[in-house]
Amino acid sequence: MFDFVSFIPRAVVQGIPLLYGSTGETLTEKSGNLNLGIPGVMYVGGISGVIGAFLYEQSCGSPANMNGFLAVGIPLCASLFGSLLMGLLYCLLTVTLRANQNVTGLALTTFGVGFGNFFGGSLIKLTGSEVPSITLSATSAYFSRSLPFAGKLGWFGKIFLSYGFLAYLAIFLALISAYVLRRTRTGLHLRAVGENPNTADAAGINVNRYKYRATCLGSMIAGLGGLYYVMDYACGIWSNDAFGDRGWLAIALVIFTVWRPNVSIFASILFGGLYILYLFIPTGMNLAVKELYKMLPYLVTLVVLVITSMRNKRENQPPAALGLAYFREER
Repeated sequence: MFDFVSFIPRAVVQGIPLLYGSTGETLTEKSGNLNLGIPGVMYVGGISGVIGAFLYEQSCGSPANMNGFLAVGIPLCASLFGSLLMGLLYCLLTVTLRANQNVTGLALTTFGVGFGNFFGGSLIKLTGSEVPSITLSATSAYFSRSLPFAGKLGWFGKIFLSYGFLAYLAIFLALISAYVLRRTRTGLHLRAVGENPNTADAAGINVNRYKYRATCLGSMIAGLGGLYYVMDYACGIWSNDAFGDRGWLAIALVIFTVWRPNVSIFASILFGGLYILYLFIPTGMNLAVKELYKMLPYLVTLVVLVITSMRNKRENQPPAALGLAYFREER
């Protein structure tokens, strides 16, 4: 029998980094900016949190001397700050200097991965670890702590209440983002900037301000996905190049969910489940079959991209000005 009680929590844990990345990228794309640097932003968000946690743990000396509020707050603020700088750098290049968005995004991904590997390797050398990783188990314990009564509620507690606070924060941010985009004047202005910046500018909307705010906020949300991966999913263990392709899958999720953050909640869990499905389906010793199961997230992504490109409804299309630099002089 397929063990859904064990499968669903692991799918959720796998999908939360994707949810953070897709929510942040949705906000960014709604402003007309196509940020392909999300994988790098998530990487910088993760290593920034690791640096903050490492410095705090070293200053305390012993886990018994750690303050729970600071143990969570310092890595959280460091992660937000690092990913904010990445968002500002992207906006400076694409909004202010009007550089090509595709090239800039790819460059930020390369830079972010290199930045993370450099500082991650430096921290590993400082600890004198014999393995190429650094462990922050004391800090991770605060991030992964679930509700105390979750274990007493059987399958319900395991499926719905057995996660750290960052998992619930990801769902909350996705719902708030969906509400703001669809139900508020700010969301209307943001969508107008992404659809037709010339008309938005003529209506008195500050196009560059909305692009900066949406991209920076989206980068900060995506950066939390990197922090979650390290502190909760990986139990506080940082290893260089350990993120895999989660940043790219997060970008694909934006298209899969037709730019709706609330739909991303279920889509991210679906993709997270596909990511680990090979662990729950018996394949015996046939490694070839297991590798085929590992391909499922990418096959589904390709199918979704094909189906999305065939949609004719306007509401299912990307923002009309997505990826295009805005020149006010041409208005």
